[in-house]
Amino acid sequence: MDTSTDPVVRLEAELGLLLRRARASAERLAREVHPDLEPSAYPLLARIEREPDVRASELAEHIGVGRGTMSRQLGRIEQLGLIERRPDPGDSRGQLIRVTAEGARRVDAARVARRRYLGQVLDGWTAAERAQLADQLHRLNEDLAATPRTPPAP
Repeated sequence: MDTSTDPVVRLEAELGLLLRRARASAERLAREVHPDLEPSAYPLLARIEREPDVRASELAEHIGVGRGTMSRQLGRIEQLGLIERRPDPGDSRGQLIRVTAEGARRVDAARVARRRYLGQVLDGWTAAERAQLADQLHRLNEDLAATPRTPPAP
């Protein structure tokens, strides 16, 4: 079989390249938000900005890490002044997390810059092509989320 024409092989190669580029982009984006922000913290910060008063346990579950890991990550972001925690009035043991005004300003500026960049990259694409790409990526993400991580035995 000619692997260059196998769609799964091609998809694997293209996704690998896309993920490598996304990691490099995440590093630049995190530095734009704050010079000391870890690249892995930017998506977390963006989610907190979109969902104010979220609990650390919800974030940990969504990302797929333990509560201890999440607590350390949140602690670093809090030290940078980008998020704040407050007691959960509905649960005395819990805390609600939201971005600070400075955190929101920085996340918004990074989001605007990222969207401007994507707009430039996709400038030669039609609106229908852009929509199709977004739809297919959404479908892929849904299917990835619904499929066990370990491949079935042959």
